[in-house]
Amino acid sequence: MIQFRSLSLVCFLIVLASGSAIIEAQALNHTATQTTWAVSKKKQDKIVKIGLLIPDSEALAAKHGAELAIKKANEKGGYSGQPFHLVVRSTEGPWGAGSKESVSLVFEDEVVAIMGSLDGRNAHLAEQVATKTRIVFLSSWATDMTLSQAFVPWYFRCVPNDRQQAISLVQEIYEKRRIKNVVSITMDDYDSRNAVGIFVKVTDSMNVATPRQFLCKLSDQNFREVLTDIEKYGTEAIVLFGKPAFASTIIPKLQQRNMKQTIFGSLSIMDEQKASSPDWNILEDIILVSSGHWFTHEGIAFQKEYQKAYGYQPGAAAAYAFDGINVIIEVIKRAGPDRDEIIDAFAETDFKTGVTGEIQFDENGNRSGNASLMTIDNGKPHVIEED
Repeated sequence: MIQFRSLSLVCFLIVLASGSAIIEAQALNHTATQTTWAVSKKKQDKIVKIGLLIPDSEALAAKHGAELAIKKANEKGGYSGQPFHLVVRSTEGPWGAGSKESVSLVFEDEVVAIMGSLDGRNAHLAEQVATKTRIVFLSSWATDMTLSQAFVPWYFRCVPNDRQQAISLVQEIYEKRRIKNVVSITMDDYDSRNAVGIFVKVTDSMNVATPRQFLCKLSDQNFREVLTDIEKYGTEAIVLFGKPAFASTIIPKLQQRNMKQTIFGSLSIMDEQKASSPDWNILEDIILVSSGHWFTHEGIAFQKEYQKAYGYQPGAAAAYAFDGINVIIEVIKRAGPDRDEIIDAFAETDFKTGVTGEIQFDENGNRSGNASLMTIDNGKPHVIEED
């Protein structure tokens, strides 16, 4: 049993302190390049560069989603005849790589906006670079609440944050299904701990029973202890917070012990950003936060085009990356490729044709609206309709 107290704030302060020092040093190293940016602006006008940060070189799903958006935009003439160009950089490597690559995108690659398909820790570093260099940073994967709590006017997010996901799950579990005895099982990583912390806060704010919380370390002994405790408490529902490998390990163990609890999962357990189709079989009967692109007209067309181009079905990371780049393109077409004009126009976004649904932003840059849910039935996703 674990307690999550003020963890998000502590982690954010640590990231902020260490990340700021790294960014200051890197920005100093780019002083000459910053001067060159103004000189080479005329040359840059011939091409409109958009930056993409991915966690590692194998994170092809987000890269492919972004590339497809660029390809389609250029087929329609780009920006007034100027082609869009995607500049991809990976944040893999030692701590601080996220800020280093963000600085390079701004000063070396001269991008007009940056999108990150990153975890929360690296997204914080990229956000700090955006803060200091005054360039739009759009997050298409990180759900960490503290990203928007920094109140950077040019930070935006096109994926539901942890609180939006928690509200949808809590309403489905406690209000719609009348389940009271709930446990959460969580991976021991930054994003998962933040997500379950927000989930617990939402249960408190909605005056429902606080779930028991278990931290899993993917060892057989730890699993046995957790599953034994779950059975002992007469648990009715389990909520999973973690990555696909975590879900594919723990779900079969639940099934082997013939445990009948209803299983729910956050968005993160759906997609690891690798170049492979979602494994629906392992997720049979589970209720998940949905990216929505499985059910919209635009989303179905996107799936077919993506499958044809890359040979596998796009998961959530690909869908949000596709939408995120399209939002940036839409703003550039409306405001032009000037960084300051993009910042001013971004908050007014009303992107109605997203494959994940309509995209607007609230005053903190979060995507407006609720997170939708789906279930897997006979190997296919099915939307859960709101009451």
